[in-house]
Amino acid sequence: MSENEDINGAILAIMESMRMQGSSLSTLKSYKNVYNVFKRYLSTHCISKIDENVCCEYVYVKTGQRFESFECVISSASVNYHVRPLRRLLRYLQDGQFHSDVRKTKPTFVCPACFKSEYDSFCGELTYHGYKEATIESITPRVRFLITYLAAQEVSSSADITIRHIEDYLQTLDKKATSYVGLFLDTFRSFFSLLYERGYIVDDLASKLPKVRIPHNASIPYVWSKDDIKRLLCAIDRADPKGKRDYAIFLIAIRLGLRIGDIRNLKKSSIDWNRKTINLIMTKTGQPIELPLLKDIGWAIIDYLQNGRPVTNSERLFVRHRPPFNAFGDRNNFHKELHRYILKAGLNVPGGLRHGMHSLRSTLAGNMLEIKSPLPIISEVLGHQSVNTTSRYLKIDIEGLRKCALDPEEVFANENIL
Repeated sequence: MSENEDINGAILAIMESMRMQGSSLSTLKSYKNVYNVFKRYLSTHCISKIDENVCCEYVYVKTGQRFESFECVISSASVNYHVRPLRRLLRYLQDGQFHSDVRKTKPTFVCPACFKSEYDSFCGELTYHGYKEATIESITPRVRFLITYLAAQEVSSSADITIRHIEDYLQTLDKKATSYVGLFLDTFRSFFSLLYERGYIVDDLASKLPKVRIPHNASIPYVWSKDDIKRLLCAIDRADPKGKRDYAIFLIAIRLGLRIGDIRNLKKSSIDWNRKTINLIMTKTGQPIELPLLKDIGWAIIDYLQNGRPVTNSERLFVRHRPPFNAFGDRNNFHKELHRYILKAGLNVPGGLRHGMHSLRSTLAGNMLEIKSPLPIISEVLGHQSVNTTSRYLKIDIEGLRKCALDPEEVFANENIL
């Protein structure tokens, strides 16, 4: 148990440590509010000493949620609002040390022993065929999900897998988009083809998988209007350190069309200030690309480096703004940040259309088509290895498509002649 005098001193020390580590003003405010209300609770109930039981009872009073320990997994944001500050307070009172929150990471996949050989063979096959690491990281989770499902169904050998097991798993994806399910089916075909070829299974399950017809390039890329882009950027608080980071990231995506994975991987050394260029190796293609360091992007990066970027040993240009201030994870697509600014800007994005960070890349292509930029130039700017890849953006050039429209009367007249 700890006396109230120790509690007050611990709270002051925690708040100062958080401020020194660069915690945001909103985080500091929320912690201060929780601590103030908690101290009033202690005073009202004449509690002079605290431990985990006292804190758990307090959280129950505030939220109606009861649990035995702060170390259990808590998914409710409203409960965590109270738990995080109190957990940090208890730790400080225990050893007199300030503890940074450890960012949660996904547990490493441990393949069940009965499928390990098959899984390792599949991963090795992808590497052998030259798949990029990012591509492998997008493919293998689908096999992991299936393996985990099979193990839960007490399937203990590849030889025992039936088409019914796979169909039952696909039923768990029934609310997903057709294109999403199609990706799983493509991966499963490759996986079970390998298992059949190497003798893990005697039945060719790949040939029995259902087929989903997804026309190539059937979707139309979403293109932001100039007004929406302006409102999006204006919604970012550039006085806030995190806002400075986000503004620079969005500006790079909008003006240069870089993929979010490449923006994540930018290093401080990627900027050549003398030549005013940005140089990097693209994650998807492995090819080098040099882009101009446009004036507005350059000043946004300078503002972030001088006035926003927290002190960190990371070589990455853009880092997280929650302690520890390390690099973004390889799967962070910045979608949550973009969605937050969309709501803040009051933008009305049509439902059913993809409007993630990649749509900002599509918008650059649309703007270049609008000013009649040749397709090879657009392809070079976007870092495509083939103009055929860039041609998918032709469908967003409405004015250009109008020139290709046929006159129905002329068509029908020609048919009558024939």
